[in-house]
Amino acid sequence: MERAPEEYDPEGADPVVGPSKPRLFGVLGPGLIAGASDDDPSGIATYSQVGAGFGYGLSWTLLFSYPLMVAIQIISARIGRTTGHGIAGVLRRHYPGWLLQWVVVLLLIANIINLGADLGAMADAMALLLPGPKWLYVLLFSTICVSMQLLLQYTRYVAVLKWFTLSLFAYFAVLAVVHIDWGQLARHFFVPHLHWTSNYLTAVVAVFGTTISPYLFFWQSEQEVEDMNVHPRRQDLFDAPQQGPAALHRIEVDTVVGMGLSNLVALAILATTAATLNVGGITDIQTSAQAAQALRPIAGSFAALFFTTGIVGTGLLSVPVLAGSAAYAIGEARDWPVGFTRKVQEAKAFYATIAIATLVGMIVNFTSVNPIKALYWSAVVNGVVAVPVMFVMMLIASRADIMGRFVAGGSLRILGWLATAVMLLITLAMVATSF
Repeated sequence: MERAPEEYDPEGADPVVGPSKPRLFGVLGPGLIAGASDDDPSGIATYSQVGAGFGYGLSWTLLFSYPLMVAIQIISARIGRTTGHGIAGVLRRHYPGWLLQWVVVLLLIANIINLGADLGAMADAMALLLPGPKWLYVLLFSTICVSMQLLLQYTRYVAVLKWFTLSLFAYFAVLAVVHIDWGQLARHFFVPHLHWTSNYLTAVVAVFGTTISPYLFFWQSEQEVEDMNVHPRRQDLFDAPQQGPAALHRIEVDTVVGMGLSNLVALAILATTAATLNVGGITDIQTSAQAAQALRPIAGSFAALFFTTGIVGTGLLSVPVLAGSAAYAIGEARDWPVGFTRKVQEAKAFYATIAIATLVGMIVNFTSVNPIKALYWSAVVNGVVAVPVMFVMMLIASRADIMGRFVAGGSLRILGWLATAVMLLITLAMVATSF
């Protein structure tokens, strides 16, 4: 796909000289979309459940996870921009086949569980407004997600859907009208109060799993490769290191802003549910109707409408990211043509994988699993799966023969390994306390 001459390239008109004066909205891209997708139905349900169950007690996780998630997303983006391949493509070229297969299988399992949970939550939320059979709404949303990806450019698709996600800002409005114990929130936000119990540590894994999710690693690395196809003057940094300073600056700004907005929304959801549901005695959310009550102080009788709009809007945004990241991983592992910049005829297997992943996620909903609980536990699964994927990513980012002069070093390398170690430790602690 050729870039129009007047299109703004945030890495500058001359990749050797450097970027022109940056415009923020021109700089924001894969990192912003990854951040928006991070607040998917699974994220909304997890932050709501944690706020209801623990009050402000786990707000520290959002402060502590922010630099870690920024670092790991920057590393994933740098892998794509430096090598010209996604994570699976790099693994196929530089690592044993068994490692590639295990990483792709783990990603696929986590994505399908998350995808199915998101579709189920969208259906459950829609039933708040239009009572009807859940299976019909699941089928409807699955069809819409697949059709949009086949018929529309994803960039245009996102341009429409991002307006639906503005309903999430209703949680900020709630903060202005409900009684927030700001002193208690500050104490828990800046100073962790740890409890070595299974429920507490499972909640910590869920929060970290929904903020630091494997599908976002694969998505952001691949979107950097896609952007290189959209901007033909961009080359992989391994072969064109002179483009490095501009490219890395863009990636850092994009990721810092995208992840920052994601965590601010998460904090608003957690704080409002703590101040409304937890204080009101609802400590275990069982239904979408209960979760929607957090918006009642600002939305009144329209609380269900705001909640449903947020769940459906973020779901329609995140389901393609979940299915797309799985298709990228499988496609690169099999050396297929991949990418949303390709037409369906040019990447039939890639688009077929998206459809199949969505179909399998849809089938998961034809069980008796509680939609809200499924969202919460899908976040836990993401937290567990993230550990080996992050370990492999850090190995890649540390190899000069793969990354050239752009190996992860200094504070970025420290934060990347710290994020991996933290995810491992809290997962082990969760498992240990479960027994």
